[in-house]
Amino acid sequence: MFRAMSFHRFMRMPAAAMALAAAMALPLACAHAGTAAKRPIVVELFTSQGCDSCPPADAILTQLAASRRDVLAMTLPITYWDMLGWKDTFASDADTKRQKAYAQTMGHGGVYTPEMIVDGISDVVGSRETQVNAAIAARAADAQSVSVTLSASKTEVRVMVGSAEGHDDATIWFFRVLPQASVTVTGGENAGHTMTYRNVVRDIRAVGMWKGQPVTLDLPREELTGRSKDSIAVIVQQGGYGRIVGAAMIEPPPH
Repeated sequence: MFRAMSFHRFMRMPAAAMALAAAMALPLACAHAGTAAKRPIVVELFTSQGCDSCPPADAILTQLAASRRDVLAMTLPITYWDMLGWKDTFASDADTKRQKAYAQTMGHGGVYTPEMIVDGISDVVGSRETQVNAAIAARAADAQSVSVTLSASKTEVRVMVGSAEGHDDATIWFFRVLPQASVTVTGGENAGHTMTYRNVVRDIRAVGMWKGQPVTLDLPREELTGRSKDSIAVIVQQGGYGRIVGAAMIEPPPH
């Protein structure tokens, strides 16, 4: 069984609930999500090192990240299972807040692990591979798309979002992402196991708003990523926690 937790108390949830505008002086690493047909479907897995039902979902997310160019897959470790005997080494309050915001937006009574949110509008138990693939396919057939271009120099990250009509105002989210990691768990439900992860979210920030008109943001790289060599993902999401309409991801150049 998957693990569930409400905002105020632990609970179980039923399964059913379940081209760059100007040259820059320094070298750039770029990624494009330029046309509707090519925009990646965003899959976010909310998981925990302390949850014994999460490893199968972690494996599915890892496979998606490794093999699906049409999917932007990210792991978001949450904090509320730390009391099970093992403190998740990657968990953050920002990830937990994001999952709870999704639950509120979707009208759910609580949150659970392992939960996959697909393109901001549907949730699936993350260990159910058939349902995960079906949710991705459904979004690929009906995905709205806004072009997103990312570039990174030694000092800046540039985010360019194109124009589109008929969309609600959207939040531009910035994610700092650790490409891969392994953790040996020595306590709690997964004691003795080595957990392997892909695209672990280390930081989430709202960096701007998009209202249907082109937006260009030049952001200080040091402030956003520090001295890390983490990847960068940006998604454009209606209403903050609604339908995703644009997404892109890059690995920045070395410092």
